[in-house]
Amino acid sequence: MYNMRYKLVKENTKEEQFQKDRIDAFAEIENRLDAIKKPLRQAKIETIKYYRENPNSFSVVIGTDLINDYLNDIETLLKK
Repeated sequence: MYNMRYKLVKENTKEEQFQKDRIDAFAEIENRLDAIKKPLRQAKIETIKYYRENPNSFSVVIGTDLINDYLNDIETLLKK
């Protein structure tokens, strides 16, 4: 004779899984924003170096205007 114990496992409903995925997405976004800091610093250093080597240049080394536009869009989405 076997003594089997069953553990009741609640399966997530579609709604619960959807909500969990939406909440988990924030952690992923936070991680991605943290990961952007290093390349952003490197781009700044690269830009400084370029302008020191080319003091009369009006060239855009990294498109900061576009980056700022995207950040503005993100801020707008997050405002209530």
